[in-house]
Amino acid sequence: MLAGKRVLLIISGGIAAYKCPDLVRRLRERGAAVRCVLTQSGAEFVSPLALGAVSEDKVYQDLFSLTDEHEMGHINLSRQADVLLVAPATANTLAKMVHGAADDLATTVLLATDKPVVVAPAMNVRMWEHAATQANIAVLKDRGVTVIGPEEGDMACGEYGMGRMSEPLEIAEALTSFFHDGARLSGRRALVTSGPTYEAIDPVRYIANRSSGKQGHAIADALRRLGSETTLVTGPTRLPDPPGVNVVHVESARQMLAACEAALPADIAVCAAAVADWRVATEAGEKIKKTPGGEPPPLKMTENPDILHTLSNAGNARPGLVVGFAAETENVIENAVAKLARKGCDWIVANDVSPETGTFAGDANTVHLVTADGVEDWPELTKKAVGARLAARIADALDAAHD
Repeated sequence: MLAGKRVLLIISGGIAAYKCPDLVRRLRERGAAVRCVLTQSGAEFVSPLALGAVSEDKVYQDLFSLTDEHEMGHINLSRQADVLLVAPATANTLAKMVHGAADDLATTVLLATDKPVVVAPAMNVRMWEHAATQANIAVLKDRGVTVIGPEEGDMACGEYGMGRMSEPLEIAEALTSFFHDGARLSGRRALVTSGPTYEAIDPVRYIANRSSGKQGHAIADALRRLGSETTLVTGPTRLPDPPGVNVVHVESARQMLAACEAALPADIAVCAAAVADWRVATEAGEKIKKTPGGEPPPLKMTENPDILHTLSNAGNARPGLVVGFAAETENVIENAVAKLARKGCDWIVANDVSPETGTFAGDANTVHLVTADGVEDWPELTKKAVGARLAARIADALDAAHD
């Protein structure tokens, strides 16, 4: 059921818009409160009067409404919803979403939201099959947008094929399932580490590594999407903070450990950060100058704290499920299995970060999930897809432990 859920229904200009009053009714039958945003082209197929009657709420159309925008209506519309549902989602609307266009109320709301977005595409079969549309769908899925349909069938243009909007009953059922699955980690607390650490040599120089933080950020976002209260402790990256996640920015390994310990207790800990193993024993107070002879200064190194081992052996404060990462350049599986035993964690996610893989800077990752039950070889996926798949596996494990 959708009891208590607030759905912001965005109706774009496809002929399937005539089904939206029935869609509103189906959603409300399941307990949802529905508010509609109607585009100018959408209003050619369904009237605001009909939508207002079935939703029992105001229908929003104008980005430049003096009354609505007095309170920044386009911001509040998205913040007051639990999910944004675009139905029908035309090829034009999908393209605008991909490119961040904000030229009317609907697209501005979509760009301003930090809530989950679901789309139900509807268009001519040729438009659906076009490479541009398929590329746009792939980008939106990679960003975490849920896609319902389309279906195969007769079209208003007289053609037959894929592109019909899913029926209102099917969309309502899919949205019900979306919220059921999306709440799998509700009430759980998750801790994720991400990015590199910077270990200072002097006020100017530091030791670091090539981690971009993309994988750790994707995992934190995926856990948040499944309903967990998520804290992300991240070293320096160029990535935006994932929406809805409590983000703690640090630089060094010692700072990262302190932030992780402050985030306990937690049900889940995923240590995806590439933490520097060593640091300079004594940081110079001033910039180290070249010697007249040009000899490099001696750097005495000392070991950094082992965050994964610390969390895995934290006694009563240990998270229920601790997941580590093993970034390797050779003997990936063997090293990961040894690390699992050495650290005392529950799972290790192993990957090859050799330069030729492009893993550190890229958007794709090929990982192996190492557990006490064996090794799972996952196919190459985007880092967002790896995050979503790992979050789902974590939810499965916690559900099984509860049962």
